[in-house]
Amino acid sequence: MRLFIITGMSGSGKTQVSRFFEDMGFFCVDNLPPVLIPQFVKVCSDTKERADELSIVVDTRSREFFDDFLKTLDSLDKNGVKYELIFVDANDETIVRRYKETRRRHPMADNNRITDGIRKERELLASVKPKANYTLDTSGLSKQKLKEKIGKIFGAGGRKFTVNILSFGFKYGIPMDADMVLDVRFLINPFYVEELRRKSGAVEEVKNYIENHETTQKFIAKLDDMIDFLLPEYEKEGKSQLVIAVGCTGGLHRSVYTAEHIYSRLKGKDYNLCLEHRDLMKNDVKEHKGEEN
Repeated sequence: MRLFIITGMSGSGKTQVSRFFEDMGFFCVDNLPPVLIPQFVKVCSDTKERADELSIVVDTRSREFFDDFLKTLDSLDKNGVKYELIFVDANDETIVRRYKETRRRHPMADNNRITDGIRKERELLASVKPKANYTLDTSGLSKQKLKEKIGKIFGAGGRKFTVNILSFGFKYGIPMDADMVLDVRFLINPFYVEELRRKSGAVEEVKNYIENHETTQKFIAKLDDMIDFLLPEYEKEGKSQLVIAVGCTGGLHRSVYTAEHIYSRLKGKDYNLCLEHRDLMKNDVKEHKGEEN
């Protein structure tokens, strides 16, 4: 089991760090009272589908429960539970600015100034910080830079970027979770060819029919270029997944053909791919040979 316990200054970005661990496949819990950590670890170890990668955020929001933090760490050590402690920090100026921007109250400030809360919290955490295996200073780091740093230190970038490719029919509605919607209703329509009408865009005859048109060839060339450009940019921006929805009228021919093409082009590259033909079976389908996940 990999167990990371994340603590540190309020406003330093502990919750954001935990979210990045979640993107890497960790089971994450935010603001768990320290006294419950041993029980939580045991439950995760004993369950049938045991969680092998855990991330737990512990901080002063747990108030009086936080006083037991060092005792809990000692208990984990005595019982042979391996863990790594991450202390997330930022300079006072950065923390004050973040609280001003979010208009949230510092948990240690009560009715006093933010700077008073920061001072109290640093005093409280003074005995915890030296025990940390890692100290992350987030001052001046954007979310993306912080994510890259966490990936390099703890998970070599985490999970692969996920690309969900979805074909659909406009007459059944646009998918709600689509990040990018491609309308391919301008392509030649096999529906008007009797022998192709009931075959999907994944069938060879239908693919050949659509591809043997100059408009299709120009479109595919521009589409490939756009996708090759966009996917790395989305990754740089910090997205963990992208939903590309391709629509035609009924979701049987042109959208299926285009979705299959995108899937085939990206297959073998360093992406986690998922292909779905949402509305395929809502049509009178005689033949479909596509690859679905």
